[in-house]
Amino acid sequence: MITVNEALSQLFSLVGEMPVEKVPLAQAAGRVLARDVAATRSQPPFAASAMDGYAVRAEEVAKGAKFTVIGESAAGHGFGGDVRAGEAVRIFTGAPVPEGADFVVIQEDVSRISTQITITGDTGANSNIRPAGVDFAEGEVMTAPRILTAADLALLASMNIPRVPVRAQPDVALISTGDELVMPGEAPGPDQIIASNTFGLKAMLDAAGAHTRILPIAGDNAPAMEMAFDLARGADLVVTIGGASVGDHDIVAQVAQALGMEQSFYKVAMRPGKPLMGGRFGDKAMIGLPGNPVSAMVCGQIFLVPVLRAMLGLGRAPCPRLTARLAADLPAGGPREHYMRARVDAGVAHVFSNQDSSLLSVLSQANALVVSPQDSPARAAGADVAYIPLF
Repeated sequence: MITVNEALSQLFSLVGEMPVEKVPLAQAAGRVLARDVAATRSQPPFAASAMDGYAVRAEEVAKGAKFTVIGESAAGHGFGGDVRAGEAVRIFTGAPVPEGADFVVIQEDVSRISTQITITGDTGANSNIRPAGVDFAEGEVMTAPRILTAADLALLASMNIPRVPVRAQPDVALISTGDELVMPGEAPGPDQIIASNTFGLKAMLDAAGAHTRILPIAGDNAPAMEMAFDLARGADLVVTIGGASVGDHDIVAQVAQALGMEQSFYKVAMRPGKPLMGGRFGDKAMIGLPGNPVSAMVCGQIFLVPVLRAMLGLGRAPCPRLTARLAADLPAGGPREHYMRARVDAGVAHVFSNQDSSLLSVLSQANALVVSPQDSPARAAGADVAYIPLF
């Protein structure tokens, strides 16, 4: 068996970064920016009023000062002339400040009769003007890589970027294996169960930036597995669930190897998830997950998500770990690194007592995996432990 870090390192070596494609801005949410993008304009492109009021010359601003209103400046419709001594321009928020003016008196500090205004309030020192380029200047850069958020898209739009260079989404083929499985909604036979891992993993992988295809369940026979691998053609990553152990009916590895898969490793010193397999299948990577539901989902978090991030150009690193305090004593660790379902609230980790790898109900309640290192000593309540936030 190899360690988790060794397995992850070997998986990273099996994948490269996805190519770059340009997509319309409206379709870029959640995608990974692949190249730096420079603003094609400044924002605002002109000095703009931050308030509704009157644009005047700052040197004339004083309580009791009077001005003649000579025009109006509105958003999208600026005033074309200059502001001279004793003159004011009615101005609205976002409108260009006219030449000659360098102060906006807010409308609440002014009284107006016809075309004459008088400053009646305390104007303060704030000019109420947003300088040209105060948000960003032409040529300023949004740096890559980054997962594009709603705020990023708003900024890109303001920078006048209609199409965005992003990493192509990895195409992942997801294959559940086993005669005992049927899809949700089907009527299981007396010895069958519902395929659950497929849907949890698809949600996880799609959230990590993949385009995930659920392929038909492959039965425990060579022709069914061969058909599944044939359907996976064109995928950037093939993920199998189950059939990666050493039982008589676990045939994923032997069929894959017969079809040309070069196995990198098999078995990882972790719990749950020991029967994990990695290899290369032609020009694509292949990862074989264990069939137990929790084992598959934990391996998805520990291995698949970092691999997808590597393919998307987001770096090659394990899942980040945080620190919390134990709510109760934790026994000594065993010969394998243990990823325990837990609930972390307000910095305190509550490790669930039942860690059976078949219990999805416990996983659904968890929001973290507390990591117990190999052969670690027992730890008392209040001790610090490392944990990985879940999904």
